[in-house]
Amino acid sequence: MERFDVIGLGAGSAGAAVARRVAKAGRSVALVEATRVGGECPFAACMPSKSLLRSAQVRHLIGRRRELGAMSDGPTFDGDENSAFALAARRRDGIVHHRDDSAKVKELEDLGVRVVRGRGEVVRAGVVVVDGIEYGYDDLVVGTGSSPAWPSIDGLETVPTWTSDQALTSLDRPRSMAILGGGAVGCELAQIYARFGTQVTLLQEDTGLLGSEEPSISGRLADVLEGDGVDLRFSTKATRVEGGRNGARLHLDTGLILDCERILVAVGRVPNTSGIGLETLGIEVADGGLAIGETCRVQGQQKVWAAGDVTAVAPYTHTANYQAEIIATNILRAGDRTGSHGAEQLTADYRAIPRAVYTDPAVASVGMDEATAAKKGIHAVTVAMDLAELARAGSDGDGGRLVLTSDRSRSVLIGAAAIGPHADEGISEAALAIHAEIQLSVLAQLVHLFPTYSEAYGRLFQELASNLA
Repeated sequence: MERFDVIGLGAGSAGAAVARRVAKAGRSVALVEATRVGGECPFAACMPSKSLLRSAQVRHLIGRRRELGAMSDGPTFDGDENSAFALAARRRDGIVHHRDDSAKVKELEDLGVRVVRGRGEVVRAGVVVVDGIEYGYDDLVVGTGSSPAWPSIDGLETVPTWTSDQALTSLDRPRSMAILGGGAVGCELAQIYARFGTQVTLLQEDTGLLGSEEPSISGRLADVLEGDGVDLRFSTKATRVEGGRNGARLHLDTGLILDCERILVAVGRVPNTSGIGLETLGIEVADGGLAIGETCRVQGQQKVWAAGDVTAVAPYTHTANYQAEIIATNILRAGDRTGSHGAEQLTADYRAIPRAVYTDPAVASVGMDEATAAKKGIHAVTVAMDLAELARAGSDGDGGRLVLTSDRSRSVLIGAAAIGPHADEGISEAALAIHAEIQLSVLAQLVHLFPTYSEAYGRLFQELASNLA
């Protein structure tokens, strides 16, 4: 039986990152993957969605050419939606290398990583089986990711549906679409398809978009999507689905009936924990994902680790990469062949993991809002600013909003939420402040470049510092 220092179940962002780091340190590593090496993010999620969002953004900007003084006249979009979307899809597929993972496989193999194609299952402690062949390991890293959740709606399986993965790999542009779910994925896809002329209706069971995010920010995003032509239906759900003349007919709990060509299911994702043999190690898997401790070890295990969506902890690619770095460091420290056994283990800190919705304008947040702080017994102070007050907003013809939340007792920032141009880039300023627990009196002295949207941080830092003085 071939043995490895580390075997990774799943070669997505987390598994591949652990493998690179451990292989570079001279350890033997095998990655087991049944689909694409690199995971969904580069091929069917993050990168294709950002490509299509960029195409949709440019299309939107062309529509604003007169308002922004770029052209007195110009092209019209009448009747070009299908050809334009086909062009955007070709660009998308080029960016994701037509979903070919061979370059990522070669990168890993050049580092000495053994890539094993197939579905892996733990059959006993220290042994994984792939297609009947046993492979031994000292440490096991579970990075099996997640799959789209499927709502329990009568008849849903009988009509044309897409998951987000399918929507981001298809060459087709439906004439009409109903989106189930108003989270980040539902909002991004709603804007993409609406800006390419699809009649989009978004059904959200909650009273607003983006779940527990800052209401004033998610409210601004709702205004943006409605401006794009998206029909938002809050506090609404489909109770039954059947075939219709256009493709699907949804019966809503409001008593209304909605016809559309296709239904896009975007109600969240479920960690992939079944069928990989975790029960043979005595690991109990909860509905919320694979439970890990602060060192990213699976609870109750010394040689089993987990990272990425399978843990359901801040399920983003950057979190997976962060957890992977912790796991690789801890594995190497625990097995340091230079004699420094027992070196201190790294621990994860999720207080400042940023979140984003890459719509136009972008939404970004980090930490907690005032309501969440109150539940934790924190006396919080919140300030907000409309970005339209900034000089840069005047020159660009754009706007937005920034909300900052601080802990009064410690005089530090604990949360931020924003919508506006490049909000996803700017949120790192707040993430650093939260992670490093920088005093507001120090943040208030930071000089921001003029004219930029980041000036809003400077003004609100000063306001918070004066409120807490």
